Amino acid sequence: MDTICLVEDSDNVSSFIKRGLTEHNYKVEVFTTGEAAHDMILQNNYNLVIMDVMLPGMSGIELCRQVRKQLPLLPILMLSALGSIDDRVNGLHSGSDDYLVKPFHFNELLARIEALLRRKKVAEEETHILSFGDLQLNTWDKTAMRAGKQIMLTAKEYTLLELFISHPAKLLSREFIMEKVWGINFDTGTNMVDVYVNYLRNKIQKGFDKKLIHTVIGMGYILKD
Repeated sequence: MDTICLVEDSDNVSSFIKRGLTEHNYKVEVFTTGEAAHDMILQNNYNLVIMDVMLPGMSGIELCRQVRKQLPLLPILMLSALGSIDDRVNGLHSGSDDYLVKPFHFNELLARIEALLRRKKVAEEETHILSFGDLQLNTWDKTAMRAGKQIMLTAKEYTLLELFISHPAKLLSREFIMEKVWGINFDTGTNMVDVYVNYLRNKIQKGFDKKLIHTVIGMGYILKD
């Protein structure tokens, strides 16, 4: 299920959008200010963000600019009652992928969301970028970044991270990890998997409030929000 972040200060509009998207099997999380949404967008693995231009405090334009600096591939759809050419251009120049003028028909909103999600999938396949929240992995040059900061990984750490990010929210046993990363059967007498998971945790989680790799005692590890 795709998760959408909706930043909208009008209760009527947000309720209308959330109800419609929920009926189409989307999960929707609603925020009423740009400040409240900012950190959550960077910390969570949203598939798409819908934001109003006119927000209290931080505007949608400024929120879009800040988010785009750190999450270049995240689809952003901007909503606004301002429909002039200059308004649309300003919204697109701030980093949004699309701009929809209020009032709008829900079916048009839904069609634009589906188009943006398809475009994101194609872009990830073409650029070989794997992403999970603010964590990105480039499978071409074998580099990793989190929130715009480059992370230096050894070959095994990279392979281990690619395994996790290719199986988001799935519990991976030590046996599975050993086979996929080292190509050998699991030896119950070694703690190699645990050691490398700790190496990886130190590199991708140190300095960040949000932890990504979680231990399930007696079963293995999982990459999740």
